[in-house]
Amino acid sequence: MRQAHAEDARTEARRVVRNLLGEERPTAERLIGDVRSLLGDERTERTLELARGAQLTRRSAELAALAALLVGTRELGEQWWGRPRGGKLPPPDEVVRTAVAIEPWTDLTALEMLAAWIADDAADQLWGVPAAQVDLNSWQAEDRFALPPGVKPGQRLVVHFDAGGRLDAVVTRRADGDLGSNLDFHSLRYSRPAEAQWSWGVAAGLGPHRLPGEDPDPYAREVSASAAGILRAWAVRHGATREQLGEQWRTVGDVVAAIERVDWMWRSGEWFGWWRGASALVDDSAYLTYRLEELAAG
Repeated sequence: MRQAHAEDARTEARRVVRNLLGEERPTAERLIGDVRSLLGDERTERTLELARGAQLTRRSAELAALAALLVGTRELGEQWWGRPRGGKLPPPDEVVRTAVAIEPWTDLTALEMLAAWIADDAADQLWGVPAAQVDLNSWQAEDRFALPPGVKPGQRLVVHFDAGGRLDAVVTRRADGDLGSNLDFHSLRYSRPAEAQWSWGVAAGLGPHRLPGEDPDPYAREVSASAAGILRAWAVRHGATREQLGEQWRTVGDVVAAIERVDWMWRSGEWFGWWRGASALVDDSAYLTYRLEELAAG
């Protein structure tokens, strides 16, 4: 049943990608070609350098951020890249050159931060500057923020909850006569760059996603046969099929493709330990031995 939900998500993601990017089956090659035609060679090469520097288990996320930047640039214009953002925030072109994420986005890569910026800018252009920010980890609807002055009952205020994500809060008069607000969860929506980022990542999957200019091919590196055997055997014992795992794991590309096929995120919680081990194998991490020990202990 959970695997069926994974396929439902991919089907929806492919629909959104088709609508936004005109692709039925998104690929890195097609995405990069579209970006290059819009942003030019120099800016494209700088963004690709950032994507090449990411761990292979993060590469699809970097490319998904690039999809957001493609769609956002189509909406906001190429001038977005050179426009200073005010305060201490530099223009996006400077971020691409320095490759440094800025507070409060330091938990993101530089490309992911730029994707968040362009998703929010596109949302502001569509729906106006939000009146407040709320955390939807809490689904409490009432009075989540201080109302701005001059509002009236029935008025709808745009509220920010995520990069490119908005919903409305409806001003209402409480029983004691004071004004409050109720979040309208049915109004939840995302800007098109944010939709592109989510849908490209889900529809294209983990990869392999080979990029131009890579020599040697990082996906061709051979992996530890003993570690691969441990991870494959654990996956079979916990319900993965031979078809999902593939015939053999000789290279990084074999492992990445298998991780994508097994849909580990839609399985039981113990699969997180398997993901950590498989990721360490892909990224040639010094923690591989510890990850395999954790998997065995679990």
